[in-house]
Amino acid sequence: MKTILIVEDVEFNLDLLVQLLEDDYAILTASDGAAGIALAERARPDLILMDLSLPVIDGWEATRRIKANAVLRSIPIIALTAHVMSGDEEKARDAGCDDYLSKPIDEDLLYAKLRTFLGDGESA
Repeated sequence: MKTILIVEDVEFNLDLLVQLLEDDYAILTASDGAAGIALAERARPDLILMDLSLPVIDGWEATRRIKANAVLRSIPIIALTAHVMSGDEEKARDAGCDDYLSKPIDEDLLYAKLRTFLGDGESA
């Protein structure tokens, strides 16, 4: 089973994502960017869902640090964010995000992006 790290500080959003994904993926969670970086280093998940507005270290910087780490840089990071102004997706990609989803999350689009990066979710 593939592992997804969700880095999200809003408990409602985190709970929603966990409930949505936990049947198909092993889920790890962190509530701030620093914890997300540390957990990524320890667990080496298959994919990271990264909120960009996070406490301690924001998602932009957390993504930059993960992508600067030679061991972690190949882990796909999908930005999950309410930042939907013109240019925000480009800024997220410039920070190192491999893809981008705006909130509220479109479940079908989320699953399509997960399949793109992870396959069907059932493989080891």
